[in-house]
Amino acid sequence: MNEGSAARDEQRLAFTRRHLGADAPVPERASSDAGFRSYWRTRAPDGTSCILMDAPPDRENVHPWLALRALLETGGVRVPCILAQDAENGWLLLEDLGPDNLLAAINEGNADVWMARAIEQLVRLQRIAPPAGMAHFDEALVRRDLGLFRDWFLVRHLGLALSQVERDLLESVTNLLLALFTASPQVLVHRDFIVRNLMPLEGEVAVLDFQDAVRGPLAYDAASLFRDAFRSWPQHRVDDWLRRYREAALAAGLPLSEPASFERQVDLCGIQRHLKILGIFARLRHRDAKPHYLDDAPRFLAYLVHALPRHPELAGLHDLLRTRVFPRIAPMELAP
Repeated sequence: MNEGSAARDEQRLAFTRRHLGADAPVPERASSDAGFRSYWRTRAPDGTSCILMDAPPDRENVHPWLALRALLETGGVRVPCILAQDAENGWLLLEDLGPDNLLAAINEGNADVWMARAIEQLVRLQRIAPPAGMAHFDEALVRRDLGLFRDWFLVRHLGLALSQVERDLLESVTNLLLALFTASPQVLVHRDFIVRNLMPLEGEVAVLDFQDAVRGPLAYDAASLFRDAFRSWPQHRVDDWLRRYREAALAAGLPLSEPASFERQVDLCGIQRHLKILGIFARLRHRDAKPHYLDDAPRFLAYLVHALPRHPELAGLHDLLRTRVFPRIAPMELAP
């Protein structure tokens, strides 16, 4: 153990006991995420379990998380309650929502119930007006996201030497997706609305990891939820959940496009997201020494195989994947 981690351990215990009493047990690690936040479980004097978020201030800024939490709570979204905080030093004491996220709880038998609860929270989130000055899915963000796919997945991970023609192709894909995002109805977008960021509670789900929310295309979070990063579903179930989401969103007054246009938006938002995540997971492996995320690369490639043939304007991207990527990483098989 180095001096820095030992000092952080002491600070973590001191914060815990300052708010829960001198007899509070030493926090035990509960989980971590793809960033530098970690989560620790401890107990209050009455035996209530609590979660301590540890966000080292030189690596993580908890202020966006706090601001978004307050915004979502005001809009009726179920988010974790804050019991105590020291934001400047990166400590938040939160209610314990349980040991497992929705990824561990959802299965073929209960998926319809849990997806209905997830849709309810998503629609509540999307009804919240993005505050003035909120970041949005602008050109810089779209280019950065797709640059991750090019630089970290294709070049760094696969070791491809891209020709100028291939680089121009990727630039044209970026421009097409940017045009879609600009023209789509704009709402508050979570940007990672997946089952691993939802907590199963009695009769509802709670929403986590919302600090990167932006103003963006309405279809984005639906694409994230139903084409999940860590769990795949048969297409007929995805189609049914999209129909249910559309009904709920229309009933809530959200500005949905007509069905064919909405389906195209879901597809293209999904394509952008899958490319971005392949880049992020490659970066996690090669920069941050977190190799296991790339185990799911075949899932994202399968999603792309499913969506790209429906969009002739992206035939060049499909060809690039088939000739340069699939010989190295084969897509998984998706259930019909």
